[in-house]
Amino acid sequence: MLRFDNYNEAWLDFIILNRKNKTRNSAHDYDIIEGPVADDAVAARVNDYLQGKVSKEDFLIELIHKKPSHQLCFCTLQSLLMLERTDNKAECDIYHIDDQIIQQLITDKELSDTQASNLYFNSHTYKQLIDESTDIYQKPWTEIYQMFLRELNTATSDLATRLCRWRDNRFTRGQSNTVLSYQCQFPSNILRPQ
Repeated sequence: MLRFDNYNEAWLDFIILNRKNKTRNSAHDYDIIEGPVADDAVAARVNDYLQGKVSKEDFLIELIHKKPSHQLCFCTLQSLLMLERTDNKAECDIYHIDDQIIQQLITDKELSDTQASNLYFNSHTYKQLIDESTDIYQKPWTEIYQMFLRELNTATSDLATRLCRWRDNRFTRGQSNTVLSYQCQFPSNILRPQ
């Protein structure tokens, strides 16, 4: 799997690699690619770059101000066979709530996608949310986000005392190592990077 968190030079190079590929064969060997979409406006500028109308540096500077929308691209039959259909409305609702909370956390606390995801998926709020018997998933995501923020604000211990349950996270698969998770008020340098 290849992942691009934002528009950047590596993303642009990968887009160009694929746009220049005129064969029927894939220009890469990745099963899944996640990253920003080259929507109409971005695609037009990619074409300008390919035609030499804009430099790479100028193009990348333009992208700094554009908020990306992400996509998943399943590039191989093997990756498509890994998909499972779900008719579980609760699971779909929870997934939608997860995404909104993480995006809001990134915005509010100026965290990276990875930092926000780790913070959220290791929270007590998330554990309550995925327990369908609590029916929390039926609440508005903003209310659940406020629950999560209260949890962050009331945590007081700086000791690593809680085992991370990586296998409970539907975004991870396979073997994992047991690690300790902090149940605490997170240091301000984590919540507000300098």
